[in-house]
Amino acid sequence: MLPPTDQQTPTAALLQAPEAQALELAIGDMHLLLEQHGYVIALYPSGIRPEHERRLHSIRSVLESDRIALVKVDLPPLGVAVLVRQLRQLSICDFSPGVVASAARLLSHYIYAGALLNSVAKLDRVPVSLKSHAKSWVPGSQFAVLAGPEPQLIKVGPNAEPLAGPGFRTHLLVAKGQLQSDWVQETLVPAWKVQAVHDTGVLADSPRWWGTGKLVEFAAYLPDISMLYQLVCSVRREKCHWCEMELIGDRCAFCSAPLAAPENRRTSTGVLQLEAGQSSGP
Repeated sequence: MLPPTDQQTPTAALLQAPEAQALELAIGDMHLLLEQHGYVIALYPSGIRPEHERRLHSIRSVLESDRIALVKVDLPPLGVAVLVRQLRQLSICDFSPGVVASAARLLSHYIYAGALLNSVAKLDRVPVSLKSHAKSWVPGSQFAVLAGPEPQLIKVGPNAEPLAGPGFRTHLLVAKGQLQSDWVQETLVPAWKVQAVHDTGVLADSPRWWGTGKLVEFAAYLPDISMLYQLVCSVRREKCHWCEMELIGDRCAFCSAPLAAPENRRTSTGVLQLEAGQSSGP
């Protein structure tokens, strides 16, 4: 988890892996969180180990609670950490738990998460061509990989094409691993017109996710809570026809029910069609 950006941003609870905590204790911890806060949004990456994901579903099933949202996102570790902090920022705004939980899908499209790697031989999270695999065995090779919002891979060099960057103002969070390189600072930052660069430590799951510890991981994101607030407000809110939680997008984050048939609800642009700065309000 990343430290808060200000004194108002609340902390988050870290849910332990199955081998680190007995199921009974994990259930007790979740019950305590529900008692203290009313609702729990458990955000986890799609690359989480299957037994860890089963643990989350087991806890919700045992507690028989409709106040626990299990939200899976397809981002690398640093991108997930950024998204968690953004949801923490939004949690103190005047949004309902359902809107905050379903905002994870929206905000993930505005996080440009990637890494500079010395090899893509063991990278299985992003499509890698056979040619790139072969080049990764050449000593001194480096690859810039973008995992989201759209995957991209380039071999770093004088004539390399740039990574597709955000078309809006961002800050860049950088976690330097065992790879010694100034490429992010000297090439990526000016190409993406980053407003500010912040450093952090390499997350424990990053080497496994990227297939190597020789990396520099980065994530560009919307830094201002007012921008996040306006972005979420720009999407039409709906009410889940099953659990009656408020939501944005096309699916409830708490019960996973899709929106009702179009004839039974208002017209909505949906999360995936929203572009930066575009309003989908009435």
